[in-house]
Amino acid sequence: MSKLKIAVQKSGRLNEDSMKILKEIGISVDNGKDQLKASARNFPLEVFYLRNGDIPQYLRDGVVDAAIIGENVLIEKGNDLTIVERLGFSKCKVSIAVPKSSKAKSLKDLDGKRIATSYPNTVNQFLEKAGLKANLHIINGSVEIAPNIGLADGICDIVSSGSTLFKNGLKEIEVLLKSEAVLATSPMISEENQALIDKLQFRLKSVLKGRESKYILLNAPNNKLDEIIRILPGMNSPSILPLAREGWSSMHSVIDKNDFWNIIDELKSNGAEGILVCPIENMVL
Repeated sequence: MSKLKIAVQKSGRLNEDSMKILKEIGISVDNGKDQLKASARNFPLEVFYLRNGDIPQYLRDGVVDAAIIGENVLIEKGNDLTIVERLGFSKCKVSIAVPKSSKAKSLKDLDGKRIATSYPNTVNQFLEKAGLKANLHIINGSVEIAPNIGLADGICDIVSSGSTLFKNGLKEIEVLLKSEAVLATSPMISEENQALIDKLQFRLKSVLKGRESKYILLNAPNNKLDEIIRILPGMNSPSILPLAREGWSSMHSVIDKNDFWNIIDELKSNGAEGILVCPIENMVL
């Protein structure tokens, strides 16, 4: 039987989040310390642990069928590759930053200046779109130090919390793009392995939808049900069950976790009582 070859980052936060979501979709990977390749016990899949910057070329060449990779890396090195699913974790920004003492307020203020970056293709795309030019210094790692040693007037790098910029006396002046982990596929993937990707993607969608949602149960007076149904439409419509208490019903539904507190406030103002909210592990649509 054919095995799906999927690449993940060798180490770091993206590696941890990638292995976590594989576990959540029911795939058990026997990976030992410092292994470069590991097989799943219960799914026809092999995981390849690779340097993030090398993964686009492995996809392009068909060495791996798919990868969990930062979108920022694909924009820089794999614009020709196909994203099949956005995964919602390992979020970051690719930003322009300058010393706190700088008067620059946006990318255009660095026109003709020196920018240090590990993302030359990304920076050039934005410079070209804005009709600007800059002298790029390509640095792999520790980009933040460049302005402090007089190598550059500003930098372009990934930003997560912003603490690294703060420690190096820098301030963010423009966000070029926002990034998250994505599932990307090889243009050379076989039909057989594409079918495995479809199965994988189905499971991922179920887990991701569960992460975005909460299950809610409540009691409400029958004369308020129409208004509460308006607040809680659910996936199709909420489940309503009569209670032993006359004139009252129990309602079960699903809500978007991002709207949680606003919905709770509305429910309470419309007479809902005994509201119970539970996390959802998976939601199969």
